[in-house]
Amino acid sequence: MKTMENKPKSFPGQRQEQPGDQYKMTPEPEIIKDSYKGSGKLKDKVALITGGDSGIGRSVAVHFAREGADVAIVYLEEDKDAQDTKSMVEKEGRKCLLIAGDVGGEDFCKEAVQRTVKELGKLDILVNNAGEQHEQHDIRDISAEQLQRTFTTNIFAMFYFVKEALNHMKEGSAIINTASVTAYHGNKLLLDYSSTKGAIVAFTRTLAQMVADKKIRVNGVAPGPIWTPLIPASFNEDKVKSFGQSTPLKRAGQPSEVAPAYVYLASEDSTYTIAEMLHVNGGEMVTT
Repeated sequence: MKTMENKPKSFPGQRQEQPGDQYKMTPEPEIIKDSYKGSGKLKDKVALITGGDSGIGRSVAVHFAREGADVAIVYLEEDKDAQDTKSMVEKEGRKCLLIAGDVGGEDFCKEAVQRTVKELGKLDILVNNAGEQHEQHDIRDISAEQLQRTFTTNIFAMFYFVKEALNHMKEGSAIINTASVTAYHGNKLLLDYSSTKGAIVAFTRTLAQMVADKKIRVNGVAPGPIWTPLIPASFNEDKVKSFGQSTPLKRAGQPSEVAPAYVYLASEDSTYTIAEMLHVNGGEMVTT
C-alpha cells in the first residue's frame, strides 16, 4: 500500500484523445486506499454520478459503495472503464447501473435521472462531475464550437440534471458539484474551462440557497491537479510528466485523496454545511 510520501511525483509522458481512458494510463490512478474502511455512512442510499466511469467519478462511486450506497454512473462512451467501475462497485456488495450518453442533451439527462429512480428505487445523492477541457494558447483560437461544447458539458448539464433530480429528491438529499482550483486562480491555457468552473461555484452557492427550505444540501469540491484520464487527454507529454509538481506537495493528487470529501458532503456528517466548496488541492492557496 502506498503512503503519501511514496506516491509518484511524476508520470511517464503519454497522450490520449478526448475523453480519455483510464485503463490506458500509466500508472492507473489510485481509486481507493486499502486503509479506507466504510462505516455505513451512506447505507442504502442511491447516488447518481456523472463522469462516473473513471478518475474522480469512479473513486466517488467506489467510496460510496463501500459506505453502503447503490450507484448509477453516467458516462459518454468509455465502455471498458465503465464496466471496470461496475465490477469495483459490485465487489463492495452494491448495485451499479451504467448509463451511456451525452450529458449535453437535456432529454438524456432527464432520462438518466428517471432511469436511476426506476431501476434503483430512488435518488438521494446527485454528483455532477462530468467535464471536459481543451488547451488553447490564445482566446482567438477558441472556436464557437469548442466554447459551446465546454459550457454545455461542464455547466449546462448540471442545470439539466438538477432540474429533474429535484422532482425525486426528498429532505436530507444532497447535490455535490465538481468545480476546480482553476475557478479561483485561473489557468491561462484553459480559459473556457476555467470560466465554466467559476460558473459552477456560483451555481453551487446560489442553488444551495434556492433549495435550502427543502432541506436539500448543495455543496461542491474544487480539486487541484488530480491524476485522471482528462490529463493525458488534454496535455502534451511534457506537461503530463510535470503534472502537479508546482503544488507545495510537489506532486499530483490521486482520486482516492479526493473522494472522501464527497463522502462527507453526501453523508449526515455535513448536515450543517451548505453552499461550500471543499478544496483538495495539495496546498494551492485560494481565496474563497
